[in-house]
Amino acid sequence: MQTTERQELLERVNGALDTVRPHLAIDGGDVEVVEVTDDMIVRIKWLGNCQGCNMSEMTLRAGLEQAIKNSIPEIQGVEEWKE
Repeated sequence: MQTTERQELLERVNGALDTVRPHLAIDGGDVEVVEVTDDMIVRIKWLGNCQGCNMSEMTLRAGLEQAIKNSIPEIQGVEEWKE
């Protein structure tokens, strides 16, 4: 994927995440897109109170992944980035 295509994809992913960010912010959290892999997996990093939250996996699947896939069907999945 070319740099401009990757940048456009990241903007689309962030746009999709903007629909769920207000819900995360209510609890003092947020999410950052670390990368979109060549096989169309979005890797995210939890921020604020979302880090280490026991509900983060459910939020990732039911909230983030659904919002992204509904907006960008070519995305294959979303996973937490592990340092």
